Amino acid sequence: MADPTQPAPPGAGLAGLGVSQGRAAGPVVRMAPPPVLPDPRQVADPGAEAAMVVKALESVTADLRQRAATAARDARGGDNAAPAGDDAAEILDALAMIADDPMLREDAEAAVHGGLDAPHALDTAFTHHRDTLAALGGYLAERAADLDDLKHRAIAACLGLPMPGIPAPGHPYVLVAEDLSPADTAGLGTDVVALVTEKGGPTSHTAILARGRGLPAVVACAGITALADGTVISVDGKTGQIGVGLTDEAVAELRRNDREERDRLAKSSGPGRTADGHPVKLLLNIGSAADLRPGAEGVGLFRTEFLFLDRKQAPSFEEQVAAYAEVFARAEMVVVRTLDAGTDKPLPFLGLPPEPNPALGIRGLRVDRVLPDVLDTQLDAIAEAARMTSADAWVMAPMVTTPAEAAAFARRARARGLTRVGAMVEVPAAALLADRLLEEVDFLSIGTNDLSQYTFAADRQHPGLADLLDPWQPALLKLIAFCADAGRAAGKPVGVCGEAAGDPQLAPVLVGLGVTSLSMAAVCVPSVREELSRHALEDCRKLAAQAR
Repeated sequence: MADPTQPAPPGAGLAGLGVSQGRAAGPVVRMAPPPVLPDPRQVADPGAEAAMVVKALESVTADLRQRAATAARDARGGDNAAPAGDDAAEILDALAMIADDPMLREDAEAAVHGGLDAPHALDTAFTHHRDTLAALGGYLAERAADLDDLKHRAIAACLGLPMPGIPAPGHPYVLVAEDLSPADTAGLGTDVVALVTEKGGPTSHTAILARGRGLPAVVACAGITALADGTVISVDGKTGQIGVGLTDEAVAELRRNDREERDRLAKSSGPGRTADGHPVKLLLNIGSAADLRPGAEGVGLFRTEFLFLDRKQAPSFEEQVAAYAEVFARAEMVVVRTLDAGTDKPLPFLGLPPEPNPALGIRGLRVDRVLPDVLDTQLDAIAEAARMTSADAWVMAPMVTTPAEAAAFARRARARGLTRVGAMVEVPAAALLADRLLEEVDFLSIGTNDLSQYTFAADRQHPGLADLLDPWQPALLKLIAFCADAGRAAGKPVGVCGEAAGDPQLAPVLVGLGVTSLSMAAVCVPSVREELSRHALEDCRKLAAQAR
């Protein structure tokens, strides 16, 4: 008998990159197109046109700040708070800062005085700033889409049109768009059951906020915007599969199954264990205290750079101490990653110059080569926050490549009283010398996202190379095994903190390879815990051998 939750007719599906697990179904509702620029007109009064530019930018800024305040208020709303409310507020505030940027306003005003009317002056200024970001590639290229959204909002305000935003059809639906801006994603209502975009990548704001809300999401899905509004589709946020042409009965069945599965997993609790009691710590990946959730055994990856992505001035020692202490006070153990910054994931206050190939340039621990004071201040702040809270604070450096780098980092961290010092394994050189690294540090944490990228020479943002970035690739598993074997020989823990750690099917394989902890988005913890509980350690080892 055919499964009624599968799409009909067979073979009618689309596929993209699954970035937030879960399954949902519903009718497609597409985002409204951006405002269309009218034909250029003669500028009779440049002063009046410049005033229109300023008013439009102020309107966008005010709207975003109001929405940020609403998101922050919702996040403080107790049991009914939106899980990603604080993230949404921070993102909306950051967008408001961009819209309020004096350089952007000055560029638009200069375009007016160069002869353009207000809408075309805004288009020119935003496009210039966007092209600058896109040319830098990597993380900055993804942020270029944010400027597109702000441009559309500003032009709509200038033309007296409604601001572009999320549709409100009055019923549950799957939101489909070419791309989603942070402002759009942060403003999603409860009637949105899933997200699918034609563009985007796994580190986009869409992916981050969707995971925070537990909302199924698929990005880089070619052809999705060609579907007509009202087309009923299914969305699998884990596999990236989109089923087209579901019946009403199939939709109801899929929703019922998903609801029952979520309810069942919500009852999951306790530490990570295999069926025969072998312990596997289940930890969280977080960007701030707002990401902390019950049900995990601590934090396996505190991405400290998320606190400072949009800062134009370096955060002070006192600011950093406060941010770290807030997390330390609320978690059993915290593994802090020092700033993972560079020209592919920029921190403006660092002032790093553009590079022709950012992924192979000054990033992660390598920033210390040019700005050593940044790491010194951060280590001082982490140590002080740990002392204030009596936290079980671990610290690790990103992009460690050689044993010498690991040793130098460990000396500086231990000199400040930090006793659990580790290194991230994100490049093959570090994996191949894992035993040497563990002579210098106390633990390793494998970042499978970057380790895949560097192992297979495949840009982790490229949707056309998803098969090479599959964490089931035997070459990647072999590198993970090198690290785990080294950890077992040294008697030191080796964890995984990349997206692979949150894959329930892969978790037993990683444990079978010898990994001692898995760190993931909070929404993934229950399903990983349950899957591990179904396998004895020896079964995990057999699965690992098969996968390799």
